[in-house]
Amino acid sequence: MSSYAQLVQDLTPPLIWRFVKRRTPWLVRLAGGHYTHIRFEGDYPSWETASSHATGYDAPSILAKTREAVLKVKRGENRWEQDGMVSNSDAMPWSLLAALSRIAAAKGKRELHVVDFGGSLGSTYYWCKPFFAGDFKLTWSVVEQPEHVKIGQADFQDDSLRFHFTIEDALAAQPADVLLLSGVLHYLPAPEAWLKNLRDWPFPHLILDRTPLRNCARHRLTVQHVPKEIYEAAYPAWFLSKQRILSLIERDYTARWHAPDAETWEIGDEAVSNELWFFERKPRA
Repeated sequence: MSSYAQLVQDLTPPLIWRFVKRRTPWLVRLAGGHYTHIRFEGDYPSWETASSHATGYDAPSILAKTREAVLKVKRGENRWEQDGMVSNSDAMPWSLLAALSRIAAAKGKRELHVVDFGGSLGSTYYWCKPFFAGDFKLTWSVVEQPEHVKIGQADFQDDSLRFHFTIEDALAAQPADVLLLSGVLHYLPAPEAWLKNLRDWPFPHLILDRTPLRNCARHRLTVQHVPKEIYEAAYPAWFLSKQRILSLIERDYTARWHAPDAETWEIGDEAVSNELWFFERKPRA
C-alpha cells in the first residue's frame, strides 16, 4: 500500500475502514491502496463439497486477465501485479526481499535461484527483480498448472525467468537455493499431504509467504469469492491451522523468523492475517 493510503487507514476507525473496503473498494484504490472486497464463506467438511459451491481457479478468463496484467508489468507500463490487478504504488514485498537477501548473503555470492511453486506468470519475480539490480544474477523458476506453463514459456520465459510443470523438472534444470510458497498452500486440495514431499526435495531454505494461518487446532475450509472487478470467480480456500502446518514443516526445517503481512482476511467475526515464515533446512542425519 502507498504511504498515503496507509496514512488514511491509520486515521480511519477500523469499523469504517472495513465498511469502505467492503462497499467502495474503488475509493481505497483511488487513495493508492490495493484493497478489494474478497469474501470467504462457509466451513466445508471436504474439498469436494467446497468445490461443488465454487466455479474453480482454472477458468480461462482468470488466466487471460493475469496474462494481460503481467504483460503490462513486463513492458514497464506498471510496477507490479498481484491477483490479476496492476499497481503503480511504491510498495515492495520487504519481508520476502529480506529473506531472499539473507539467503544470498549466506552463499557469499551475488546470485540466487528461486523455485516459485504456484508463481502464476512470474508475478513475484517481476516485483522482486528491480531490487536485485546490477550484477546480481537472479534466476527464477515458476512451477505451475499446465496452461500457465505453456503461456509462461511462450510469452515470458527468458534466461532469468523459467517455467516448469513440476518441481522435479525445475530442480533437474538447475539446483535451487530456496522453495517459495507464496499465496499457494491454502489453495491446494490437501496441503498437509503435499508438505510431506518436502523431505524429498533438496531445498536449503523454504519461504512460506502470503498464507493465512489460524491460531486454532483445526483447518477451516471456505469458498473464496472474488469480485468481478478482478475476475468473477469462486474457489475453495483453506484457513490453515498454524500449529499443524508448522509442525509438519519443522520435521525437516528450522523456523528462523516470521513477519506479519498487511493483508488480513475476515471469516465472520474472525480475522486472519497473512504471514511470512522463513525456514532453514535441518542437517540430514
